[in-house]
Amino acid sequence: MPTKKQALEALSNVMDPELGKNIVELGMARNLKIFPDGKVSFTLTLTIAGCPMRQEMADKAREALLALRDVKSVEIQFGQMTAEERQKLFETVRPKLPKLSEFNHVKRVIAVMSGKGGVGKSSVAALLAVTARKQCLTTGILDADITGPSIPRLFGLPSGGLAQGEQGILPAYSPSGIKIMSTNLLIPDEDLPVVWRGPLISSAITQFWQDTLWGKLDILFVDMPPGTSDAALTVMQKLPLDGIILVTTPQSLAGMVVRKAVHLAQQLNIPILGLVENMSYFQCPDTGKEYAIFGPSHAQEVAGMAGIDNWVHLPIDPEITLKCDQGKVEEVSLPQLESLVQQLAAQPGPD
Repeated sequence: MPTKKQALEALSNVMDPELGKNIVELGMARNLKIFPDGKVSFTLTLTIAGCPMRQEMADKAREALLALRDVKSVEIQFGQMTAEERQKLFETVRPKLPKLSEFNHVKRVIAVMSGKGGVGKSSVAALLAVTARKQCLTTGILDADITGPSIPRLFGLPSGGLAQGEQGILPAYSPSGIKIMSTNLLIPDEDLPVVWRGPLISSAITQFWQDTLWGKLDILFVDMPPGTSDAALTVMQKLPLDGIILVTTPQSLAGMVVRKAVHLAQQLNIPILGLVENMSYFQCPDTGKEYAIFGPSHAQEVAGMAGIDNWVHLPIDPEITLKCDQGKVEEVSLPQLESLVQQLAAQPGPD
C-alpha cells in the first residue's frame, strides 16, 4: 500500500482551476486515511459548499489515487472551510478568474459612420440597435463618439451609472436589454465636457472594446465619431469590424463628405453594407404628400459610387425627435430599417 506521503504527492497533481494551485498546497485534502484492504479516503474541503468545480476536482483526485499501487477504491467526502480559513486563503491566493475573452463572444461588429456631424448618425445607430433587439437579437452599442456622446440620452440612461467588476467594465442596460458603453455613463454629470486630446480618445475607444463585459452578442453597433480623424481610424483599424453603415442627408455637401468616408473604408478594405439617408423627406400629416426639405435625394448616386446594394430613406418625423429627446428611442418603430438589420445579422461572423 502507498504511504500517506505518496498519496499526498499524487493529490498534489490535482489543481483548483479557480485558485491556480493544487489541493494539497491549498489545504483542501484533509483527513487522509489508508486502509489495509486497499481503500483510501479523505475529505475534500472546499472554499464554498456550492463550488462549481467540486466534482471535477473529486474525479481527478480519485483518478490520481487509483493510479497508485494496490489502491482499489477511493472514498471522498466534501467539507467546507470556515469563514476565517477562507479569508486567510484568499489573502495569500488571488482567484484565477477567466480571461475577458472567455466571457465575450461578439458575432458581428458594425460601425455606423458619417462623413460629418449633424446628420443624425447617433440616432440612426440607436434605431438600428432597437430594430435588431426587436428582431430578438442580443444587441450592444459602443459609443465611440467620445467627446460628443449622445447614446445614453437617447435611451434615458443616467450619467455615472457604470460599475467596475473584477473582470472589466459592466455595461449599462437599456429597458429592452441593449448593452451600452459610453463616456457619458462614466462621468458624474452628462453636461460635463470630455476635453481629451486625440491619443487619449483613441485609447478610450480601444479600452471600451477590450475591457467591457459584453458577454454574448449577436451584433454590436459602434457609433463612430464624425469625420475621418484618428478616432475614426482607431475604430476601423483596431476593432474587428464586419462592415460599415454610412449615414448621410440629402444635401450635396453631406454627400460629398460621405464620399470621403467611402474612400477611407475602401482603402482599409472594410465592406460598406448599407447607406441610410436620414431626414430624406417630410410627409405632410394632412395630405400625405412628401416634401424634400433638404433637397433631392442623392442616396442612389452615393450608393452606386460605393457599390452599395441596400440603401434606406428615413423621414423627418417630429414624433421620432420627441421620443429621442425623452430617452424613449426604444418606443420608435421604423419598418424601413428592418430589412437592413436582417441583412446585417446574416453577415458571416465567428459563429
